[in-house]
Amino acid sequence: MLMNYIALVPGVPTRMHFTDDYVVERTIIEKESGKPKLIKSLVFWVDELNGEPAARTFSVMSQKLQAPLEPFRKGKDYVHYDFIITKMGDGFYVDWNIQTIHRVE
Repeated sequence: MLMNYIALVPGVPTRMHFTDDYVVERTIIEKESGKPKLIKSLVFWVDELNGEPAARTFSVMSQKLQAPLEPFRKGKDYVHYDFIITKMGDGFYVDWNIQTIHRVE
């Protein structure tokens, strides 16, 4: 099945290069309460995925994952880096390892 978004697989490092970003508001249903909740999702356009050309998006709903990426949004500094993100765990116990690699220009 073809997809235009990137889903991280636990334990598998995913290398991405971002070219643009935007924020969207989404309504989700909280698992605990079953009630709707409005969240902001940070979305990046990805032009390279694991070293190969791509035209996909990477959506970040977790504030825990958004926090270390946020400083790179100023001036779109992320265009000068590759990001290797490894999802660790699942559900409530998920965490991420993020490595940045400066691109030679």
